[in-house]
Amino acid sequence: MSDANLLEAAVRTEFGKGAARRTRRAGNVPAVLYGHATDPQHLSLDAKAFAAILRQHGTNAVLSLVIDGKKHLALTKSVVVHPIRRYIEHADLLVIKKGERVTADVHVSLVGEAAHSTLVQQDSTTLSIEADAMKLPEAIEVSIEGLAAGTQINAGDITLPAGVTLAADAETLVVNIIAAPSAESLEETTETEGETAAAESESEAAESAE
Repeated sequence: MSDANLLEAAVRTEFGKGAARRTRRAGNVPAVLYGHATDPQHLSLDAKAFAAILRQHGTNAVLSLVIDGKKHLALTKSVVVHPIRRYIEHADLLVIKKGERVTADVHVSLVGEAAHSTLVQQDSTTLSIEADAMKLPEAIEVSIEGLAAGTQINAGDITLPAGVTLAADAETLVVNIIAAPSAESLEETTETEGETAAAESESEAAESAE
């Protein structure tokens, strides 16, 4: 593991929402480390250093945590990000060992362009897989190059890297290629919606008059 994954972690002794807010105000991320039949440890991680690791290695980054001078391997299991301000609010970390296989959700990245006059619907942006904890892919690439309308790609259809197995339901829909609507159909839809809105307005006005 490279030095980029080294992260100092302090043990937290205060808990609750107020304590979490104080941790974040101090420039840190509240986190919980659990797994391998060990008691959960409440930790505080440097927010900038942790965010830098996630940017470089993805949301399933493996960390080398230094806690009270001892190193622990940990997988970033989940990260909660503030929906507006985009800072990391909380993280769950899983204790792992080298050679251990783990289940994780990885991003599905679509590559290529589907056939002309089609729309690409991505029903699943992540895929649940099982792999060596030290060799988790940051993303799974799925080619949609030249795919025609009516084509569907399920989880079981995706070719996975060596050593990676599917943990999700094989029938899970990932990508759906549909025909793009014509300009005429879009115009008809707009006219119909306009007529419906006008009729509803007239109906509401009539009811108000009564």
